[in-house]
Amino acid sequence: MKCVHAERADHHHLPIRSAFAVLAALAFAAVPAGAVAAPAHADRTTTTATAVAGCPTGWGSLPEASTFAGAGYLTNVRTGQHSCFDRIVFDVRGKPSWYRVHYVKDIATVGEGRVIPVRGGAKLEIVLSVPSYDDNVATYRPADYDELTDVQGYRTFRQVVDAGSFEGETVIGVGVRARLPFRVFTLTGPGTTGRVVVDVAHRW
Repeated sequence: MKCVHAERADHHHLPIRSAFAVLAALAFAAVPAGAVAAPAHADRTTTTATAVAGCPTGWGSLPEASTFAGAGYLTNVRTGQHSCFDRIVFDVRGKPSWYRVHYVKDIATVGEGRVIPVRGGAKLEIVLSVPSYDDNVATYRPADYDELTDVQGYRTFRQVVDAGSFEGETVIGVGVRARLPFRVFTLTGPGTTGRVVVDVAHRW
């Protein structure tokens, strides 16, 4: 399938490098509803584990990946601030599918491997098994590929960039204040839509 990011000439797309085999155990502990100051556009969560100072515990910083199959297209990227973590949400038309999230030395464009300057002390690479195009028509077309959302003033996020989309995969880079713990999960609905959610904690 052909990729669509023609408006950004420096995004040459080739297949993504092989997925990590490491699957980290993830405690899907969520935040008590009363402890989350969530923007209207952010997803609320419920708690299932012990929290310290009102924040969930048990997250790590090792790679996270899923193996389940799905089918969809990326339609939007959103961010929100919570009392315990910063959140990035990927809206999908269809069912959210395989993903890989891990810290990397650099965020590079899909293809030529050109390093994208990203603010922050650590870089989180998010590979989604959903393209940002459908039949060669863009389903997600950001105004600025180097600033997908405005994260100015966030405690953890420093920058969100688009590194390219090719052969059914989209790569997003997130500049993080430091190598902080994170969790990843998916949500379905409403209707035939879905979401991939990545939360990065404010502290260890």
